[in-house]
Amino acid sequence: MTKTIHQEVVFNASPGLIYEALTDSKQFSEMTGGAPTEISPESGGTFSCFGGMILGRNIELVPGVRIVQAWRVANWPEGVYSIAKFELKEQDSKTLLVFDHIGFPEAEGEHLAAGWGANYWNPLEKHLG
Repeated sequence: MTKTIHQEVVFNASPGLIYEALTDSKQFSEMTGGAPTEISPESGGTFSCFGGMILGRNIELVPGVRIVQAWRVANWPEGVYSIAKFELKEQDSKTLLVFDHIGFPEAEGEHLAAGWGANYWNPLEKHLG
């Protein structure tokens, strides 16, 4: 479990709007196709998205700045969590999202790297207009 996914994506929206889309249950569900989503707005709170396929706990939530989550796919072995970190950096009228994902099962790396784009960044870009 030593692989790391590092991705940087620029969005034409403020850090606050991106933070809300990633942490608000209703927005996240609408953005990603309508599957049941529950995201606690508090550090230490749990989340479940994509109809329970992705589960975890919010480790740190700093509105408009940072999201750090203990993140797992439901079919991973019991007790296996990775760390997903979203850093939001304002750049003029846009936002640079710096994403790092560590601690996942090594065999999952390629699938996860592609999945972040397909299931998070592309829907987020469409959602933000």
